[in-house]
Amino acid sequence: MTPIFKFEGIYTPLVTPLLPDGSVAWDRLAEVVDFVIAQGVHGLITGGSTGENYAQTVAERIEIARFTHAHIAGRVPLVLGTGAMLTSDSIALARAAREIGVDAILLASPPYSVPTDRENALNALAIDKAADLPIMLYNYPHRTGAMMGAEFLDRVGRSRNFCGIKESSGDINRVHLLARDYPHIQMGCGMDDQALEFFAWGAPFWVCGGSNFLPAEHVALYNACVIEGDFSKGRRIMSAMLPLMRVLEQGGKFIQTVKHGVTMNGIETGGMLPPLTPLNKDDKRELEQVVRVVKRAIATIEAEG
Repeated sequence: MTPIFKFEGIYTPLVTPLLPDGSVAWDRLAEVVDFVIAQGVHGLITGGSTGENYAQTVAERIEIARFTHAHIAGRVPLVLGTGAMLTSDSIALARAAREIGVDAILLASPPYSVPTDRENALNALAIDKAADLPIMLYNYPHRTGAMMGAEFLDRVGRSRNFCGIKESSGDINRVHLLARDYPHIQMGCGMDDQALEFFAWGAPFWVCGGSNFLPAEHVALYNACVIEGDFSKGRRIMSAMLPLMRVLEQGGKFIQTVKHGVTMNGIETGGMLPPLTPLNKDDKRELEQVVRVVKRAIATIEAEG
């Protein structure tokens, strides 16, 4: 089965810059969009956890997607995240995605309820029916509590709309499973420290929060592995990026760290939506030091060819 949509390259799950009152800083969101596109990313995602979707209403998420779609103006594909605890909310987001005209939706397991594979598949198929758009699945059992297992993949795979999966389980055996048994569902990296392994197994895309503030460096790894097929160069770039990935994952501060990274680039992202709080001074200083080293190292690798 040939996918109806090809997810290729670096997809940035956008942060949501905030004003002091917690509302969206629209001009700064536009700046982030323009910056990452100018640096070569291949697609954008709104309504993901990096955008703090868990603390936003359905109406707010739709408003962000509508604004982003209009500002992109066709420069790159836009994917709208439909993840929600209530199926009715996910369906509302799916219908809005179709009405707005986005290119695809991101579909995760509903958190907390821990559905069986059959229940999860029926839920996904209901969302699919509402959107009738290409779908990037999002398998992140550490956040949702549910693994998208073989029965789930078999059931949803009967619909051609399910044409990609952001695999974030951290289990390298899932990479092997998806590559061997589900080649019709394009496998994408959702676990940053495994990006090299995903590319080696044929993954054509990588959804990476760090590309909000280091887009060119993430694109460099994709280009080396996927476009050039130069895994020797890819290993060097990946080795240079690993300290950044360790900082991003430290103590569950991923979103806060990504937002500070964007602020470091001169685009003020504001605070965090509750219950999260911004990084402290020590965490900021550590990120700033790591970013300097990563940029310098990858620039040197790129210059050497």
